[in-house]
Formats: sequence, structure tokens, C-alpha cells
Amino acid sequence: MSDNSRKEYWRRNVKLITICMVIWFVVSFGFGIILVHPLNAISIGGYKLGFWFAQQGSMYVFVALIFVYSKLIGNLDKEFDVEED
Repeated sequence: MSDNSRKEYWRRNVKLITICMVIWFVVSFGFGIILVHPLNAISIGGYKLGFWFAQQGSMYVFVALIFVYSKLIGNLDKEFDVEED
């Protein structure tokens, strides 16, 4: 792998990680703490939405991000021919 290719791979990898971390931060801190009162005005299945994000939503989003990251980094590895067998 050339030096330019290596730098591009890591640039895109760090960009992907940053996007995942921003999404997780917005969901866990933003929805679960900062916006909890406005979200509590919405009720789904008898539970206030702000409470749901604080208790369950951030964990579900985190698990979903793990699968999304795994898929996207696998595609990136194939593109740069560094995938594992």
C-alpha cells in the first residue's frame, strides 16, 4: 500500500469514527439529557420519549452504530485491499 493510499484509508477511517461518535453523542447526551423535557411531551407506547432515549435509546443506537461501522469499515477495507480473510 502506498503512502498516499495509507493516508487516505486512515483519513476516511477517522472520518467514519468521528461521524459515529457525533451521532452517539447527539442521541445519548443531546436527546437523553439536554432535550429530555421537550421530548417528554411525546409519548410512545405509554413511555415518554425523553425517558426512553435516556434509558434505552442511546444503547440501541450504540449497538446499531457498531453494526453500521462494522459494515462500512469492511467495505473500506475491501476498497483499499486490506481486508482480513
